[in-house]
Amino acid sequence: MWFFTDNEDGKKIYLAQDTGLFGDMKLIGEEGIDLAVLPIGDNFTMGPDDALRAVKMIQPKVVIPIHYNTWGLIAQDPNAWQSECKRRPAQRSLC
Repeated sequence: MWFFTDNEDGKKIYLAQDTGLFGDMKLIGEEGIDLAVLPIGDNFTMGPDDALRAVKMIQPKVVIPIHYNTWGLIAQDPNAWQSECKRRPAQRSLC
């Protein structure tokens, strides 16, 4: 499930929720996303690598990782993910 919202102030937010990576994220990115909220947990949702691919496809101004570390099965290091996101030169997003 995912949501796309266009706020009164014109900001566009993409909430990926419990989704996996899918090709139409590139189309979503064409809307000019201000904020993307992406899962990085890797079980039941995108993992860190797929979330990085999603950032490349969506090209949001800002991205926030979600759905990780609530229990051992989805343990991830959000700081390592953020560092990798910032390291990629094709990313223009604030990770």
